Amino acid sequence: MQRITNLIICSVFIFLFAFCPLSAKRCLYAQDQIIAIVNHEVITEKDLTDFMHFMRLQYSTQLQGKALEEKVNSMKRDLLQRLIEDRLIFQQAKQDKIVIEPFRVKTRIDEIKKRYGSEVDFQQDLAKQGLVRADLENKISEQMLMHAFVQQKVRSKVMIRPDEVTSFYSENKAQLVKPEERFLTLIILQDEGIAKTVSYQLRLGTKIEELAVKFPFTTDKLSVSAGQQLRPEIDDTVFKLGIGEVSNPVKIDTQYFIFKLDEITDSQPLTLVQAQDKIQAYLFEKKMQEELNKWLDELKKQSYIKILEN
Repeated sequence: MQRITNLIICSVFIFLFAFCPLSAKRCLYAQDQIIAIVNHEVITEKDLTDFMHFMRLQYSTQLQGKALEEKVNSMKRDLLQRLIEDRLIFQQAKQDKIVIEPFRVKTRIDEIKKRYGSEVDFQQDLAKQGLVRADLENKISEQMLMHAFVQQKVRSKVMIRPDEVTSFYSENKAQLVKPEERFLTLIILQDEGIAKTVSYQLRLGTKIEELAVKFPFTTDKLSVSAGQQLRPEIDDTVFKLGIGEVSNPVKIDTQYFIFKLDEITDSQPLTLVQAQDKIQAYLFEKKMQEELNKWLDELKKQSYIKILEN
């Protein structure tokens, strides 16, 4: 059966080349260059580019600036293999007739849109990535379909025993610490000039309550930990403050933020009770990835996969 499938796939490509009136290379570019074949489907250069843009959008909800670029660049080398594996999982999910409800796709898109100032900004960023909303909906639906399939086939079968958690804690106690935590007062303003004035007055020792009578702003409380994923402009500010110090205004999107450091708690070792949820999550994901890799390796052996050289 595998040999028959291979012959069918080969015959399709012979047909394409035989009836293309242009040179082979020009024909491929006209049809969008094919870079891989996975069973009965092809992966094109555009598929790979779109996938990279989609991953950038996905990670943009968690990372910004340099951290986002580093994450995307670290993936580029292995992106084709990831796309091939995703295509294999997607094919299996379709065979199992797994369905994703449209509202879940919409909810995910709404989460991505929250980081944009407006619908126009969102659409413009999509256009920069060479995508339209329908592309994003399709990609997210596919990702959810694959996640549901992996959950059913692999994740639901992974178990972590209590003695595995205890053993990991004993062997890694020195690394299991609660990081330093910083507690801050956050002052939020809409006007740059007022933000500079408020920041200056706070550093002179004027109380926030006194300034609230004169200037329009809101306040909030914020706690951050070392190693926590923060926007770069926040990270660069809050970890340079000493207790009682006030930052210059920091512009984030359309607002201005002033940070005042109130308290610092030092890092301290975690007890087994405090660490067990984190250990269980780590061991579960590690074991799940190992099982998924085994399953994928077996699936690859049963599939036709061909990567075409440029």
